[in-house]
Amino acid sequence: MKPQHYSFELTVPSSAIDERDHVNNLSYLQWCLDAAEQHWKRNATSEMLAEYVWYVLRHEIDYKASAFEGDILKVETWVEHSEGVKSKRCYRITRPHDSKLIVEASTNWCLLNASSLRPIKIPSELVNLFQEN
Repeated sequence: MKPQHYSFELTVPSSAIDERDHVNNLSYLQWCLDAAEQHWKRNATSEMLAEYVWYVLRHEIDYKASAFEGDILKVETWVEHSEGVKSKRCYRITRPHDSKLIVEASTNWCLLNASSLRPIKIPSELVNLFQEN
């Protein structure tokens, strides 16, 4: 099966700019986390949202180019694979007007039971949420 991609576009606000006049590294991370949360909330049922929570185990980010205030960026995410209690989600941030790759990133997530906050094996119904039909 093929991973389902989710994306959104944003215009870089002045609040994302650092003292070197380009996007601050933490802004890219926040946009990746925003994409993951939006994808999860869009696909999950209300029961799933109440039963499960995701915790970050690790982030990895490669900065390929700079972005600047006013740039329109596309933030894209997909779940690359899930096994046991862990899932790897990937991200790509591009600038569509010149097709420039700005950031490639990934996050290793752990699924937890929302009540106990203990790791729980990712059920197939959750894996299937992020696959194309």
